[in-house]
Amino acid sequence: MFVTFSSSSSSPFVFTCFLIFLLTLNPPTISAAKTSNPIRSSRRRLSVDYYAKSCPLVEQLVGSVTSQQFKEAPVSGPATIRLFFHDCFVEGCDGSILISTKPGSKDLAEKDAPDNKNLRGEGFESIRKAKALVESKCPGVVSCADILAIAARDFVHLAGGPYYQVTKGRWDGKISMASRVPSNIPRANSTIDQLIKIFNSKGLSIQDLVVLSGAHTIGFAHCEHFVSRLYDYHGTKQPDPTIDPRLLKALRMSCPHYGGNADIVAPFDVTSPFLFDHAYYANLEGKLGLLASDQALFSDPRTKPLVQQLGKDKQKFFQAFAVAMEKMGSIGVKRGRKHGERRKDCRMHM
Repeated sequence: MFVTFSSSSSSPFVFTCFLIFLLTLNPPTISAAKTSNPIRSSRRRLSVDYYAKSCPLVEQLVGSVTSQQFKEAPVSGPATIRLFFHDCFVEGCDGSILISTKPGSKDLAEKDAPDNKNLRGEGFESIRKAKALVESKCPGVVSCADILAIAARDFVHLAGGPYYQVTKGRWDGKISMASRVPSNIPRANSTIDQLIKIFNSKGLSIQDLVVLSGAHTIGFAHCEHFVSRLYDYHGTKQPDPTIDPRLLKALRMSCPHYGGNADIVAPFDVTSPFLFDHAYYANLEGKLGLLASDQALFSDPRTKPLVQQLGKDKQKFFQAFAVAMEKMGSIGVKRGRKHGERRKDCRMHM
């Protein structure tokens, strides 16, 4: 699932080009369900113009950092988008993922949980730089949580995805505990039932699940998250039958069953891994999903119809993704000094 994996490695380019070459030899073809669930945190708490008077240039300030980061280190895009997902799914969208564990403390912060070990440093660095710039112009005004939400939107758009208005007004959370991460983060082998349960617990629907999974149109995952599909699917000693043979061959060449694969990554979207588009869904139809939790979306009758719809219509995906991101961005919003704070350094409590 989108919230558990590294965004890139130091050198994914060659492997990615090899995958694309194999697939262009015989490209996949593109061949309603809709549910609703009340959002846990009322949207009226947030507004697009929340900083209109206190920091009117906040979006331009963050944008100057994200655009530069995207040029210098494109991996900052999927890294920051994934960081936003991880933040919202644990304790709500409150910047708690950004807090560092106190030196010498036995109580680890969220970012140090095992499930977050592959979060890329470029994501954290993007927020650090953006926060520093905003603080220099509007000290003590804008929360880290809002900066993360704005930056995630910027990177979606910079990679070719939709531009949407980000509502603001989140305060930074005071709690960041690694122990709260495992039960709230979907995993690479999560079943559709498990995914639906986690999403429902956040006030997100089955449609939101399918749409937000489209974030896997960019980014990469380490071998450890899908290697069992290649050699021993569900203890069968055989590969997952839902993997296209060409993809299976390519992945096995880079990800041996045992050892030697700790730093190897593969793209979630093997046909256009650096472009935010709707190819992710067509790939699922063509048995080119990288993770078991990705491919399962096309196997389950509750999610398959929407996968097919989004695979045919990029604009429909873009519109739905923008709405789903804003909906997710409203989860567990903190307001006021009783529940939150506005950190000057996103890594440390006030």
